[in-house]
Amino acid sequence: MAKKKSKRPASRAAGRKAAQKKSPARRAAARPSARKKLASKGRAPAPAKRTRPKQRIAVSHHRDEDFKADGLRAYATYRDLGIADATGGLARAHVIRLIGPCNPAEVSKLHFHDVDFQMVYVLKGWVKTYMDGVGETTFQIGSAWTQPPKIKHLIMDYSDDVELLEVILPADFDTRELTA
Repeated sequence: MAKKKSKRPASRAAGRKAAQKKSPARRAAARPSARKKLASKGRAPAPAKRTRPKQRIAVSHHRDEDFKADGLRAYATYRDLGIADATGGLARAHVIRLIGPCNPAEVSKLHFHDVDFQMVYVLKGWVKTYMDGVGETTFQIGSAWTQPPKIKHLIMDYSDDVELLEVILPADFDTRELTA
């Protein structure tokens, strides 16, 4: 008489292995999918991930001779902090000295910058600005503010000794002066 084969595994480990082989998830994963891959209908492809430029360390020590009259405003000198070069154009940072005394006819021109981010910090003196939706504000030493992209603003007045730290993203941007 032939012996009946037992369906029991020889060990617990073998039992677990056998159970895993029979699990519905394993069986589904082992089977090729019956679904066809459908072409996208009217959907734009996912945007390509933006690669950031390789960055390096930037070091800048204060020297009066580094302030140049080569920036956006004719009534200011700028000390570039080397951030634009170090970030491959991702950001710009500079110290701005506004040349006194303030001439409102020259400085008080409504404009905006096409930027992703702009932040200003008062290092010395004070500056009075107008920002659309905010109105007139006087900022003193230690004050900081951000200006949302394309916000209309202007400088109204400033002290003869004012120095500002400005951080802007991206490093190169457009400025548009607005006429009344």
